[in-house]
Amino acid sequence: MLDRGSIRSALSHCLVDTTALGLPGLKRGKVRDSYDLGDRILLVTTDRQSAFDRVLAAIPFKGQVLNSVSAFWFEATADIVPNHVLSIPDPCATLARRCRVFPVEFIVRGYLTGSTSTSAWTLYSRGEREICGNRLPGGMVKNQPFERPIVTTTTKSDEHDESVTPDEIVSRGLMTAEQWEQASEAALRLFSRGVELASRNGLILVDTKYEMGLDSDGRLTLIDEVHTPDSSRYWLASSYEERFRAGAEPENIDKEFLRLWFAEHCDPYRDTVLPEAPEDLVVELSARYIRLFEMITGREFVPAPGDPLERLARAVGGLSAEKRE
Repeated sequence: MLDRGSIRSALSHCLVDTTALGLPGLKRGKVRDSYDLGDRILLVTTDRQSAFDRVLAAIPFKGQVLNSVSAFWFEATADIVPNHVLSIPDPCATLARRCRVFPVEFIVRGYLTGSTSTSAWTLYSRGEREICGNRLPGGMVKNQPFERPIVTTTTKSDEHDESVTPDEIVSRGLMTAEQWEQASEAALRLFSRGVELASRNGLILVDTKYEMGLDSDGRLTLIDEVHTPDSSRYWLASSYEERFRAGAEPENIDKEFLRLWFAEHCDPYRDTVLPEAPEDLVVELSARYIRLFEMITGREFVPAPGDPLERLARAVGGLSAEKRE
């Protein structure tokens, strides 16, 4: 585990803005920047920490953690479904083949949990028993495992995601029935592999989201990210049973404390300027991302050397010229 002194020394070398790469077709997301290279896309995972539709802070090594975790899982699941990865030119970047993306996110849930207004547990506790086409039995309690994992789906939108059933997906023309069947089966197999490998390292993969599309040959292809700490919920396996029996919340490596700090010290939705995140909290959050990397992959985290933007520029400098050729 990387010591906090090393993390602190990296605070001034976070990857926040990638425009200096000078590559074409920049699309800036909350955490990732993507570059349009024709039949390929360069996906750069930055160190930006986002919440409340704002960037709250820069977290050392976060980009490397997320991109490397995805790379680990893309390799570990390639026998289940092809993925978009062409290469990993830098620990923070993935060069991917372009796909026609389904406007649907596949969320696989192994447990009845959640706290948001649209979470499975919130809906269930209000009396709903039909969730995205899944009929749930009565008498379940929070954090209880489903008899079998379920697939729930939402539309992908820049404004508002909407839960949809498989029948609605097909009737709206978002996917064909055959594509839905193939993709939902792949999502369940991916989740099963994730549960298996996470359990070896003392984690429970609770739920996660997948994105898929079709490559130039019409093959179903896994894209975006896989089983990362940002796209998935993990619990610590060692204490789950005891805490569940006691009616306590499962243990996790919580990353919400930075978000809660901002909620307590400002109005992050309305204030024009936000306070600077305390250095100790930023270092702690970085340490938790690194710990999750090591638990998820079973590998020691080794920080990539040098300034991340300079290193990245060297790694991808020829891509723009390749496109012009």
